[in-house]
This record gives sequence, C-alpha cells and structure tokens, in this order.
Amino acid sequence: MSLTKEEARGVGQIPSGLFIVCARDGEVIDGYLASFIQQISFDPLLLAMAIRPGRPAYDLIKGGARFSINIVGENDSSFLKHFWTGYDPEQNPFGEIPHRIEDSGTVTIDGAHTVIEAELVERIEPGDHEVFIVKVLGSRVLDEVGKPMMHLRKSGLSY
Repeated sequence: MSLTKEEARGVGQIPSGLFIVCARDGEVIDGYLASFIQQISFDPLLLAMAIRPGRPAYDLIKGGARFSINIVGENDSSFLKHFWTGYDPEQNPFGEIPHRIEDSGTVTIDGAHTVIEAELVERIEPGDHEVFIVKVLGSRVLDEVGKPMMHLRKSGLSY
C-alpha cells in the first residue's frame, strides 16, 4: 500500500542537514545536493547516505573514488542554489563555484561549514535510492562560529 502525500507528511519533519557531495576523477569534478546522510557507527566511524542512481557523482563514488561531503552552513549558503536548481551534466559545475582540491584529491567548497572525506564501504539497494555505507577518512570544521543549515521537507514522498 502506498502512502498519500498527507499520510507521509510527518516523515518530512525528520530534520536533516544539507550537503554537497563532491567526487573527482582527474579534471572532472561532480557534485549533488543531498539531505539523506546520517552517522551510523562510532567504530569504525561510518555514515549512511542515500543516493538515487544516475545522480551526479554516483558513478564516481560507486567506483571507489574518495569523495567529500560539504556541509552547508547557515553563514554561507551562496553555492547552494546552484546545486538546488541543478546544472547541465555536460558542464563542470565547479567552474563557477569557488573550491579547492585537497592533497587527498577530494573537493572542499569555499564557504562550506564542514567538510568530511569518505570512501564507499558497502552498497544496499532497498528502494528507489541506494544506501551507501561510507567510512569517514577525516573531517574538518571550517566555520567555528556558524551552525550547519537544517532542512525539513513538506512530505516524506519528495525532496
């Protein structure tokens, strides 16, 4: 039985952060706006992130590339709109987004609140999104004053 939008409204009230997940292969940098990311283990330090197949960066992460999770902060979300509205997959979205490439090869967006470096450990396919279990390789808080941006959805049936 499928739920109606009204029946799933309460699920949309589960708070989440807003994240720009970035992966890189040589000169190609790809990224997407995510909200389904949660810590699931202390030892090892693991996160679960749900991603719809075909999203930008999906193939790179699935292929084993190290990647970054840039947490959007309340103090600077200027780069958020670019990912919220989407972009032409044939164009590098980071041409106009200030960023830097770390020694590890991951991408840090200027203005992000926090950046987490990770790699894929396991994939699960429970529904229309895959769940990637990822191992945290490192993290840094870039904005010690601000807070991460919080997100609520109108319904559990849509972003």
